Amino acid sequence: MELSTNTVQFTAETSSNGVLVRDFTVGGLTGALWSPADSPSVRAPLVLMGHGGGTDSKAPAMAGRADRLVNGYGFHVATLDAPGHGDRPRTAHDEREIAAMQHAMATGEPVGEIVVRYNAHLAERAVPEWLATLDALQELPEIGTEGPVGYYGINMGTAIGIPLTAVEPRITAAVFGQFWYDDALAETARRITVPIEFALQWDDEHIPRASGLALFDAFASKEKSLHVNSGRHKELPRFEADSAARFFARHLSRADVPRAA
Repeated sequence: MELSTNTVQFTAETSSNGVLVRDFTVGGLTGALWSPADSPSVRAPLVLMGHGGGTDSKAPAMAGRADRLVNGYGFHVATLDAPGHGDRPRTAHDEREIAAMQHAMATGEPVGEIVVRYNAHLAERAVPEWLATLDALQELPEIGTEGPVGYYGINMGTAIGIPLTAVEPRITAAVFGQFWYDDALAETARRITVPIEFALQWDDEHIPRASGLALFDAFASKEKSLHVNSGRHKELPRFEADSAARFFARHLSRADVPRAA
């Protein structure tokens, strides 16, 4: 997508449980900025957060993770609808790949090869969009160009986040997880040296255990943590979101002290 403008335009806002959510557009892109409701204009670290496949920028999982970062540590969190997700139209290519994934799942066939292929295609489209969005967000006074930036994305959020983190030096810490090893993606991961936290499910019915471990091993980061939990693909414990929030507090702010008990 060629962005017609590189400024954030807020289109709506809601406030609940101490979190102000402002819907925004950047060119033709749609997303949301999550901030402390009592101090939305106060400058604070920014976490970019990528959603999983088949969901969108304001999905319940995104809201829950954003709440921990905003209420717990006073961060700003930006989410962005991936290509073909949310209200963004699907291309014919999107429709073919989604149909292939649905067929594989319905018939019990391995889905990894299709997901890896399709997510790589989405990443090629999404990474430039995230770069343009970050440029625009840093023009906001509450973000600025000097503040630290992190990235948080699981599943498809990892497939997009790895190539994004590899090319964007403003991202200084990242949380990934639950994705397959692929030679091309692993080669990109070897270019990442910032601290990372990586989560996988030991009994994942889609991602072979060895595949997830191999992807974690590919990162060149000197500081990287592997979080392994028992359970299937969709059973990632909610406490991993708390761990991710503490991880970002350590690396994006000077004090690992929650704002609220």
